Amino acid sequence: MTDDRTDAPLLDATVRIDNIPSEGRSLDVVATREQCAAIAERLGISAVERLEARLNVTRLRSGLRALGRLEAVTVQPCVVTFEPVRQVMDEEVERLYLPSSEAPKPSAAHPEVFVDLESSELPDYFDGHEIDLSEAIIETVALALDPYPRAEGVSVEDLGISAQDEVVSPFAGLKSLLDPDGKP
Repeated sequence: MTDDRTDAPLLDATVRIDNIPSEGRSLDVVATREQCAAIAERLGISAVERLEARLNVTRLRSGLRALGRLEAVTVQPCVVTFEPVRQVMDEEVERLYLPSSEAPKPSAAHPEVFVDLESSELPDYFDGHEIDLSEAIIETVALALDPYPRAEGVSVEDLGISAQDEVVSPFAGLKSLLDPDGKP
């Protein structure tokens, strides 16, 4: 199987570390119709109707911190009726990027990994002078997606399936092979 994705980012959300002023820089990302279609295909959903992110990028140690909001409208099929279900998202984005030189190095003597319990997430690591925030934006959309979208007012009972129905064991057919005494 080949990977159809290219190395080109889906969104224009690249920042250079050496161009960030001390007070930070605002980054507004608005996905085009073509970018929305590519993101929907990548996420395996029907459509991304709108995707906007407003981020403030500031220097932190030798890396960057991206903090802001993401607003999106996605469409997925209902898990019961397959009708399109729209989902409006308003999510917080917070990412920390550190140079790959600061990444923890695995040690044969100490294979444990230190996790900072004060931080909400582990940092991402980068090489070079640029950081592409596209993946962080797309990942935020992916994590906010409803895993079981359901059209309003629809339930599984509408399909004639009751939650009370007895679950038939895959081994139920083997019961007929037993003697009346219960011996094989």
